[in-house]
Amino acid sequence: MIGKKLVLLKKGQLTIRENFPIEIPNIQEVKYIIIKNTKKHSYIILVETIRFSIRSSKYFKEKYTIIKDRVKEIYRKNVIKNKKEEIKKEKKEVSGFLKMISEYKHKIKTIKHRIKEEEKLK
Repeated sequence: MIGKKLVLLKKGQLTIRENFPIEIPNIQEVKYIIIKNTKKHSYIILVETIRFSIRSSKYFKEKYTIIKDRVKEIYRKNVIKNKKEEIKKEKKEVSGFLKMISEYKHKIKTIKHRIKEEEKLK
């Protein structure tokens, strides 16, 4: 808006009035006010940013512990339960293997016993 008025003033289409409806403060005063307000607002922004970071870090720590506990529970329920089932399966397989070996040992003993009986008779 001011730029348009300056262009019209340069062309001579606009006349200058001596009484302005708005008082324009001194440039030094404007500079001082801007610097003062900038420092004030930058301090407020800094404080709010630090508050937000502290609150958010606290929130994320709490949520992290909750999620970590849930993951541990799920791990305990699923993985440990599966391990127990695997151990039971392995015991069954091992016991089956041991039964087979014990049968072979028993058969070998019977064969040895028959051989000894035959040798004594002869």
